Amino acid sequence: MKLKLVLLPMILLASFAARAELTIEITQGMDNPTPIAIVPFSGGAKLPENIQQIVSGDLLRSGFFSPVPPQDMLSTPWREQDIFYRDWRVLGTEYLVIGQIQQSASSSPNNYVIEFGLYDVLGQRNLLKRVISGSSSELRDLAHLISDTVYQAITGIRGAFSTKILYIEDLKREGAGRYRLVKADADGARDKVLFSSSEPLLSPAWSNDMTQVAYVSFETGRAAIFRQNLFTGVREQLTNFQGLNGAPSWSPDGSKLAMVLSKDGNPEIYVLEMGSRKLTRVTRHFAIDTEPNWTADGKGLIFTSNRGGNPQIYQVGLETGRVERLTFEGDYNARPRITPDGKSLVMVHRYKGVFHIAWQDIASGDMRILTETWLDESPSIAPNGAMLMYATKHNNKGVLAAVSMDAGVKFRLPSKQGDVREPAWSPFVGE
Repeated sequence: MKLKLVLLPMILLASFAARAELTIEITQGMDNPTPIAIVPFSGGAKLPENIQQIVSGDLLRSGFFSPVPPQDMLSTPWREQDIFYRDWRVLGTEYLVIGQIQQSASSSPNNYVIEFGLYDVLGQRNLLKRVISGSSSELRDLAHLISDTVYQAITGIRGAFSTKILYIEDLKREGAGRYRLVKADADGARDKVLFSSSEPLLSPAWSNDMTQVAYVSFETGRAAIFRQNLFTGVREQLTNFQGLNGAPSWSPDGSKLAMVLSKDGNPEIYVLEMGSRKLTRVTRHFAIDTEPNWTADGKGLIFTSNRGGNPQIYQVGLETGRVERLTFEGDYNARPRITPDGKSLVMVHRYKGVFHIAWQDIASGDMRILTETWLDESPSIAPNGAMLMYATKHNNKGVLAAVSMDAGVKFRLPSKQGDVREPAWSPFVGE
């Protein structure tokens, strides 16, 4: 697949199903989102994807922006010389995105070139212009790329709209295909079943280059860790030990896989070198050590342990073996995930008997609760560190939900069928 971008080269995954099992319900936005107008692109009326609608949805979901409805627009320019800034100031718009879509001059009739620009309405100036191209099947990718570009230009934060998610779906029916490992766009669109089984699937995890996923499957009659190539579909069983085989986590460079094994009688943290298949035991304690996650520099692991009497978050240095407790507030903290900058972590935190998702600054220990629902679990952080996704209950059904790190923006992604849980947010596409 060929995708040309003037500014940001990227590699995209193979084609997806167009049907979306997850829908988005925005439940809380920022108090003063920035008004922005994404004008319907010239030449886009008859295309299979609505570029304006996808970009508007992305920016709305970020919580930072309030897109102007197309029916409220006083004009629909697609060239800079056609912009009348007064029209947009009347609407209170601060930023304007315009563009046009044309069939490529290449031999393929299904290739398209999109030119778009971002304008500062109050300053009456152009902020950026870009030209991107791709096939008709890549129009949704191009739309997400426009969202990423606009978001970063205005906020200074790299956009994550082109990223993907993994999740486990339980169709709640006995027999083959009850449990499904699903990959989808970060907005839930283009879901694709990667593997299905009559037995439970758990703990999906992306490799750093997004070519593989690891997960736990009970298809052999007991828990075992598998990895699966996303391009070929080839699966490989990595562990077959007696007892617990769980919680795989790829190292930042993709060369190692941390996991929990109880082959020696007690759940401990291990690291498997993917090249040599050397297995190294990391923790040695009579308590339960579980749920490893790599530090941002790959030199250590954070994990959950009840070695202090109840579940808390600890960190271990892989070279020194030194273990340090990171959480002290509350009697239950588990399922830790480090933010991309390595300065803070999110976790499942129990407060007054209810399980929430909480954020903690590692240096100071300051903690804040991000979610207000109950039975929240399995947090996974976006690669730009702006949002996190988690599993929760809504109307007695397992759903995915997302919240910004300041808790100002929240939305749900309920499934059209069954329960969904254990989301895993991908790295940036193309890294």
